[in-house]
Amino acid sequence: MKHLIPLIAVLTLLTLGLVFFVVPPAEGLGYYVRIIFLHIPCAWVSVVAFAVAAIYAWRVLRLRDDDRATLLRADGFSARSAQLGLLFTVLATVTGAIFSRLTWGAFWNWDPRQTTILCLLMIYAAYLALRAVLDDPERRARISAIYALFSVLPVPFLVFVIPRFYFSLHPEPVLNSAGHIDMEPVMLATLLLALLDVTLIYFALLRKGAKSRT
Repeated sequence: MKHLIPLIAVLTLLTLGLVFFVVPPAEGLGYYVRIIFLHIPCAWVSVVAFAVAAIYAWRVLRLRDDDRATLLRADGFSARSAQLGLLFTVLATVTGAIFSRLTWGAFWNWDPRQTTILCLLMIYAAYLALRAVLDDPERRARISAIYALFSVLPVPFLVFVIPRFYFSLHPEPVLNSAGHIDMEPVMLATLLLALLDVTLIYFALLRKGAKSRT
């Protein structure tokens, strides 16, 4: 953890430097393209976070009741990861809405990706609401684990599959209709660096949150 923070700081500064001083304007988008270097990593990390929540949920269901400490620890990781996933989903939604406003004049257009990410927000908001009404720690852990496992099943379809079947406002110079990223090399390199940076931020927050629960 101690070595992760300096690495994240360096990656964040490097990414910001590339985004604001090196990345050229995109065709048809100009410098609005800078938003995608936060939007895409946040969307990616939300998927990672929900998958990690499901992995720990599976571990919760496999543990015996007499191993209470390990069960609650796994539940803590699952819940923390789901919370972070919801946070990054909100960030992806907000940055997408800002991009939509700048490019198409409205924050919300009911674009397939906007609609499916809204469904994702509702699914995991319900997960947190479920946890809030359950008082017994062991019962909360197991019921939440079942919900987390079922909730992760539609995530790949909502994020990657369903939007591909419909017309989308996502810009062609960045993400084409075939679902392939079409960027200049410097843009692609910056995006990959941003993906790594935000992913490490997620894991740092996950570990910090888990430690605070123990």
